[in-house]
This record gives sequence, structure tokens and C-alpha cells, in this order.
Amino acid sequence: MQSFWAVFKRELKSYFTTPLAYVFLVIFLFFSGYLAFKQGFFEARQADLRVFFMNLPLLYVFMVPSTAMRLWAEERKTGSIELLFTLPITITQAVLGKFFAAWIFLGIALALTFPMVITVYYLGNPDTGLIIAGYLGSWLTAGGFLAIGCFFSTISKNQVISFVLSVVACAVLVFAGMPTTLNYLSSFLPAGLVSTIESMSIRQHFESIQKGVLEFKDIAFFVVLIIGWISASTIVLDERKAA
Repeated sequence: MQSFWAVFKRELKSYFTTPLAYVFLVIFLFFSGYLAFKQGFFEARQADLRVFFMNLPLLYVFMVPSTAMRLWAEERKTGSIELLFTLPITITQAVLGKFFAAWIFLGIALALTFPMVITVYYLGNPDTGLIIAGYLGSWLTAGGFLAIGCFFSTISKNQVISFVLSVVACAVLVFAGMPTTLNYLSSFLPAGLVSTIESMSIRQHFESIQKGVLEFKDIAFFVVLIIGWISASTIVLDERKAA
């Protein structure tokens, strides 16, 4: 655990020693507010954060990979990954330390959207349970996208390539669950296969949680997604260390 915490603290601290973290936070908060209030929020005369949570996965498609692309690509480019391999720390501890530091950073970015919560409570009487469920689903979605970005960061030393591959993979998991996509696929694919594709979409499970319905299958989906991609990252790095 000491090795894990050492990597975790080093990685989390590194986010705030450069201007990049603050630029990320400003951009994230700007677009979060824009997406929350752009679609007739005041005209609807209903104080809630439904529109904000509905659009958040689309924002994550670009913002989360921008955080994940540096996790291992930068280490490989600078050669510091070779030094890391010589330290008394396992690959799993290093991967988990970096992942959780980045996940906490994204959690901080999400927590900084609290002025929107204050706004909706000032304007009306929103459902607190739905807001809490929305934030939980948002954080789990960020973790899923981050795990995907972590994997692509391990297979390329070029951060731009890592970013593009992560964006494509995350976009597929989001758009696969959209009604327009499902209608198009149903025109030439069997209904069973279309249903399987829908069940693998992050959007479906996120929206289920957003509605305040905390079912085991939705939580398990995100847990399996994160563990699967983190395990794949560990396997890739283990092979590189052995080589």
C-alpha cells in the first residue's frame, strides 16, 4: 500500500504543479455550465440538472481522454517508465496509483460544478436523490472513460495518438446507445444483436442511474468496465517490462 500511495500522491500533486490542470478545470466548468443552461433551462420553469447530466457523457468523450493521454504516454516518451520499472513497486500498484489519482482529479472537477446545484435549489425545489444519483453516475462514467484512456496511453508514446484512440473508443460506447444509432442498426442486424449492443453502451447504464434507479447491473457494468481496461493496461505494461 505504501508504494500505491506514493504513486497516487505524486501523480495527484503533479496535476496542480502545472497550468494544464487549471486550464482543464476552467474549460470543463465553462462547457458544463453552457450545456446545463443552453437548452431553454429557464423557459422550462423546472429547477433540475437533467439537461446537465444528459449532456455530460458527450463532454466526457473529449475531456476525460485529455486527462488520460499523459498517464503513460508521457512516461514512455521521456523514458522515465524504465526507471519506474526498476523501483520496488509492482505494475499493478503503479497503474492503480495513477488511475485513482486521475479519477480523484476528475472528481474534483465534477465537484466544482456545485454552483449549479446551488442555483437549482435557489430557483426551485429539485429532487435531491436524482441529483446525488446523477453525480454518482457521472463519476462512474468518468472512471470508465479514464480506464479506456489509460489503456490507450500504455500502447502509444504519442499523446495525440492516445487521445484520438481514446476519443473514438469512448464515442462508440456513448453513441452505440443512442436511439438513432439503434434504429439504424436494427435495419440490418438481428434484434438480439442490437439489444446486446445497447446493453454495452455507457449511455444506457448512465441514464438508468441518472433517473435515480440504482440497480446492481448498472453499477456492475461500470465496475467491470473499469477493471477490464485497467487489467488490460497492466498486461501491456507487464509485457513491456518483461521485454
